[in-house]
Amino acid sequence: MLPGAGLFGAPAARPPLWLLLLLLCVVAAARGDPTNGGPAGSPGVMALESHNISLNEHSSEPVEKIVTLASPSVMSLTCKFKTSENLASVSVSWRKDGNESVTNYSRTAAEDTVSTQYNFTIVDSRQMGNYSCLFEERKKYRGTFDIKVPKLGGKNKPLITYVGDSTVLVCKCEKCFPVHWTWYRSNGSVQVPIDPVNDTKYAVTGGNSNETKLKIKDLLEEDGGSYWCRAEFPLGDSEDQLELVVLSFLVPLKPFFAIIAEAVVLVAVILLCEVYTQKKRNHPDDGKEFEQIEQLKSDDSNGIENNAPRQRKNESAGQ
Repeated sequence: MLPGAGLFGAPAARPPLWLLLLLLCVVAAARGDPTNGGPAGSPGVMALESHNISLNEHSSEPVEKIVTLASPSVMSLTCKFKTSENLASVSVSWRKDGNESVTNYSRTAAEDTVSTQYNFTIVDSRQMGNYSCLFEERKKYRGTFDIKVPKLGGKNKPLITYVGDSTVLVCKCEKCFPVHWTWYRSNGSVQVPIDPVNDTKYAVTGGNSNETKLKIKDLLEEDGGSYWCRAEFPLGDSEDQLELVVLSFLVPLKPFFAIIAEAVVLVAVILLCEVYTQKKRNHPDDGKEFEQIEQLKSDDSNGIENNAPRQRKNESAGQ
């Protein structure tokens, strides 16, 4: 029997095209979609990411759009440039990270708009970065897609606690699920990994969700400083910094002690003034008596000096 022949030599009937497409869609859905809870990184199944930038001849500054990407995806980047000039005179080019030339992009022109589209697939961190479309007429116009992994969110303000307490540091990733979380502590300019398995001072929870928590027990003053949480994605890593301040119980009492010291000094000054005033009231003539005594002493001295010449005169007369 010849290939493709049916029974009794009759040609075999081929299934319609719409039925083949339906079967392919069913198979793709069964394999899972990472954007809808399916296994991330399943071969042959990737999300489609479409992003657009619009420019015109009056644009004075480059236009930038941030694209957040956590897992391998099919990218479709489109730039449109509207102008009143001749569309054939507008040249188009693409660059990656400002230097590397990009090829395999399309260019179309209709009415007063030149459009360009670049389609590609991102499967690892080397393909992340900036993709720029450039329209050159009388001057250059640039649109940039900044493709990066999701940004982590934590508390921007320092977390303040006290010696002997326990505290919890939290890192979150909105609408994304990292493959793995890691915590680090800053030791000068070096990040030291935290090992909760071998160090019972630390406990980490939520290692496979969009949130991770680091619990630190029995805090000491030297536990204060910078802590880092790092989220690992298939396309790269993202990290966030948190500050921990550990205070001694005496620190909040210092202002109180200062106020008490000022109050003691003030009371002592008031008491001294009261004692001096009271003493002056009880002995109002002490000053006058002192002046009289001094005056008597002065008079006695003058009398002695006046009597000395008289005695000399009497002695000389007697002789």
